Amino acid sequence: MSYIHDVKNESSSDIEKNVDQKDLHALVETEFDDPNIDKDAAIAGVLEDDSPYPEVRSAVANTDDPSIPVSTLRSWVLGLIWAIIIPGLNQFFFFRYPSVTVTGIVAQLLIFPIGRLWARTVPNVKVLGIELNPGPFTIKEHVLATIMASVGAGSAYATDIVAVQRVYYNQTYNFSYQWMVVMSTQLIGFSIGGIARRFLVQPPSMIWPANLVTCALFNTLHAQTYAGVGNRGGMSRERFFLYAFLVSGVWYILPGYLFQALSYFSWVCWIAPENIPVNQMFGYVHGLIAYIGSPLATPWWAEANILAGFVFFFWILTPILYYTNTWESKYMPISSRGSFDNTGGTYDVTKIINDDATFNEEAYKAYSPLYLSTTFAISYGLSFASITATLTHAFLYFRKQIWTQSRRAMHEQPDIHARLMSHYPQVPEWWYAIIFLAMFAFGIISIEVWETKFPVQYFILALVIAFVYVIPIGMIQAITNQQVGLNVITELIIGYALPGRPIAMMLFKTWGYITMAQALTFTSDFKLGHYMKIPPRAMFWSQVVATVVAGTVQLGVQAWMFTNIPNMCDPKQADGFICPSTEVFGTASIIWGVIGPARQFSKGQVYYALTFFFLVGFICPVITYLLSLKWPNSWLRYVNFPVIFSGTGLIPPASAINYVPWAIVGFIFQYAIRRRHFPWWTKYNYVLSAALDSGVAISAVLIFFCLQYPRNGTIGENSITTWWGNTVMWNTADSDGTPLRTVADGDFFG
Repeated sequence: MSYIHDVKNESSSDIEKNVDQKDLHALVETEFDDPNIDKDAAIAGVLEDDSPYPEVRSAVANTDDPSIPVSTLRSWVLGLIWAIIIPGLNQFFFFRYPSVTVTGIVAQLLIFPIGRLWARTVPNVKVLGIELNPGPFTIKEHVLATIMASVGAGSAYATDIVAVQRVYYNQTYNFSYQWMVVMSTQLIGFSIGGIARRFLVQPPSMIWPANLVTCALFNTLHAQTYAGVGNRGGMSRERFFLYAFLVSGVWYILPGYLFQALSYFSWVCWIAPENIPVNQMFGYVHGLIAYIGSPLATPWWAEANILAGFVFFFWILTPILYYTNTWESKYMPISSRGSFDNTGGTYDVTKIINDDATFNEEAYKAYSPLYLSTTFAISYGLSFASITATLTHAFLYFRKQIWTQSRRAMHEQPDIHARLMSHYPQVPEWWYAIIFLAMFAFGIISIEVWETKFPVQYFILALVIAFVYVIPIGMIQAITNQQVGLNVITELIIGYALPGRPIAMMLFKTWGYITMAQALTFTSDFKLGHYMKIPPRAMFWSQVVATVVAGTVQLGVQAWMFTNIPNMCDPKQADGFICPSTEVFGTASIIWGVIGPARQFSKGQVYYALTFFFLVGFICPVITYLLSLKWPNSWLRYVNFPVIFSGTGLIPPASAINYVPWAIVGFIFQYAIRRRHFPWWTKYNYVLSAALDSGVAISAVLIFFCLQYPRNGTIGENSITTWWGNTVMWNTADSDGTPLRTVADGDFFG
């Protein structure tokens, strides 16, 4: 018996009298077969004038007070200060190994006490008519400041282009070029995301699960109470968050510093460190272990799809291909993100390029084709499949929703949150158009004025790809919490179209892939503002200004580093500024932009068979769609092939948590507890997720700045860092990436 029925119907009798059952069912119907919706629970939500989705009701209030201060001097000052500090810090450590990333949840936690302190200490006076202290620090101010701090927190993707041009191709263009490329790649996505908001933000079915964790944390910090949490007794959410946060933070000191083997926990490999097949099957570094986001935020049915994809492709197909020596795979580790030559060694790209970084065909033929580990090759195939599956799935399942939303105004949405937001002035479409045109001009200027060998027509093609995919991928992400990436397909297209032009390849990939990714980042933030009732125009300006500030700061920090840090990006740099991401990005520019995909995926080449994954991706959604028409209420309605193909996109490399425990935790919380202890799940699930994330994030930052960064990492070098619990995982065949076969000196395979 569900909690919803126990509580909701008691307060809904008046509404029930006036609403006929047919009307109720019409209100909760979606234009596609939504796996997240439960009709009875949805009706209960609508009767309470709340969201049809219980997960949304548990994290988001169904009321709004438009008089609450939002866009105040306080929120802007706090937001901009952290929009400078966090992107600057992240960019500085982005080039260092080991590194640390200050995430948005850290900003969310830090802004809260500072805002409270401001409210208590700053005098309530006006300067130029603006109040310095408009009263208590409000939840809406907190949301706006956090969005500003986090919207550009991570290193802008285009800064890697600038770094690779300097390090690999000896091109040091001035700050104007760098700034226009970064602004264009960041803000074109924003303009596209704004246009797509009627499809990805306004419909109640676009729940954006990750945002629910953030909303729960905001409401917990500000002690908000609302109907969706229910009247379950027990510990308050604030106290529960504090306890879980402290436990998470203290616990992380063990796997994060004192006993790092717990992070890897490939204990089978410790028992048999020299047994190669055992290390391949159970290893972390080069074995079949991988990581994927919080299992407490992703719906269980989506987690089940990811688990099914993982088991089939990486526990069944990968071992079959590896142990039958497909693609000469036995001469390489079973799982590695690196590339290899025909001796099993790391592929040396310097042997196949001229001094000006152009391709040397004769040297390539004399050296070796490029080989990939089995999991890396499979990941490329799955990326190909996800691209076609996304379009097929969107057409078959989402076409009615897209058509309906294109004609529906916000106040017509069958959802309390959209109706509450419809009272605020919306952002005019021409604001987004101006941003788009300005950034489009920046893009053309940067590729035409400076030597990039990147024709304008391919710049336009990259934007078309991003525009075509943003709504299908956005709908999948909003429902499943999983994003399909466009990085591989953009590399493939430009590699075939403009072989031998690595700078053009990087620019095309960035405008094609990151434009879409940025559009969905901004859209996700808009949904957060939608849930927290932030006026859209305040959201617009805060995101634009913070993005410009963050991007400018990152470029400034990067320019200072290359000017003032000796031997920057050298593998032996004394302070650890070896630029690991720049190396990966630069190597990819050579593999895709210099060697080109034609020498890897065309007919007759080593990995030609992977191109058939495009066909597989196209066909699979059609099969499940036709079967679901015959059996509409079966488990087939939960099968989502874009998620199956893309959910394992982070393999390789491996990470601390394998898919099975991740899925088990998801099953326990998102299925078992949700079904059997719904009141507990409603009150605590998203708060627990936020607390665990917060504890780990704060603990990781403190460990890094207190124990790893000082004294150039020499703290504990003869004690903590050298004991068995911090070294055992490195003394295995898994760590060494030992292949099953090796070639004799002077010999080669293939």
